[in-house]
Amino acid sequence: MGASRSSLRARPSPLFSSASGSRPAGRSWSETASPWSAPATPRSSSRRQTGSSSPAPLLADRRLYLVTPVKPGFGEFLAAAIRGGVDVVQVRERSLADGRLLDALGEARVVTAAHGIPLGVNDRPDLAVLAGADFVHVGQDDIPVEAARAFGLPVGLSTHAPAEIDAARADYIAVGPVYATPTKEGRPAVGLELVRYAAANATLPWFAIGGIGAVNVAEVVAAGATRVAVVRAIVEAGDPERAARELRAALPG
Repeated sequence: MGASRSSLRARPSPLFSSASGSRPAGRSWSETASPWSAPATPRSSSRRQTGSSSPAPLLADRRLYLVTPVKPGFGEFLAAAIRGGVDVVQVRERSLADGRLLDALGEARVVTAAHGIPLGVNDRPDLAVLAGADFVHVGQDDIPVEAARAFGLPVGLSTHAPAEIDAARADYIAVGPVYATPTKEGRPAVGLELVRYAAANATLPWFAIGGIGAVNVAEVVAAGATRVAVVRAIVEAGDPERAARELRAALPG
């Protein structure tokens, strides 16, 4: 399934901002700067010690974030979604063995790198590093943000309540689920009120997420969201490029 694991360590990774240049090829992940933070080691990083970061300038032009499981024709699917306007990709897959997931991440890395799109991995900073991904995303009950940062990657965090938004010390946050969604079984919808709270109070870049699609994205934008993350709206679409294009057209910027 795509690139072999033996080739993953040497694959360069794109930066979050096309204006920021590219990571030099042939250098290991530990020798290169993160797109969101200064080079860090497990023992020393002023940003890790303070828990602060400021990725906003690098995220200013990112609007449509795709969270996707691995699916047949994965590379072609990702390329179509990116053509439609997806500008951030996160692979969230918990059903595959690590080896197969790493192969899929390698395939995703090839596609996203070719288009200058940042690639993230859900809840697995170890595999994110091996695949040359750009960031890792964790939930409230997953590995803590500071522990994930020990892998030298920027970290995104899911938030579901005002207190979690206020307390977040990640590089960006996801706010939701705005609407009920089977991808977050057992997690009640937070509704548009939390979107309004984030718009008024969040100090980190944030993406509204959860049950968002073409039929309701305008409501989410009207509540104050300028960035959205989606799963089923693109993953389950018969034409992922068209679905992404419709969503992107509804977003500001």
